[in-house]
Amino acid sequence: MNQAEKWPSGWLKASLKLCVLRTIHRHSGTYGHEVIGLLAGYGLGNVGGGTLYPLLRRLVDDELVETEWVEGEHGPSRKTYRITAAGLVALKTETKMWREFTAVTNQLLDEEKH
Repeated sequence: MNQAEKWPSGWLKASLKLCVLRTIHRHSGTYGHEVIGLLAGYGLGNVGGGTLYPLLRRLVDDELVETEWVEGEHGPSRKTYRITAAGLVALKTETKMWREFTAVTNQLLDEEKH
């Protein structure tokens, strides 16, 4: 079993929006299946399409991500995703909040300090 398979599903659920926003920011113009592969490559494990695509739809609906159809060179067109200005603000804000939350959690779990 690899490390990603050990993550409790609640942890992934809590962090997935932030991780997807960061991935789309780093890989602007990426498409859904590629996001799944990138997340796995970062060590998050296999995020299924049934989890990712509804999240992408919410990000589009919330205007944090925008889409564009790109013609495939040797295959079908693909819907690609780019982060918006509002998405960048959300990414920055939520990254700061996540870091504060994990710092508090780490402090609480640090047995040597208590």
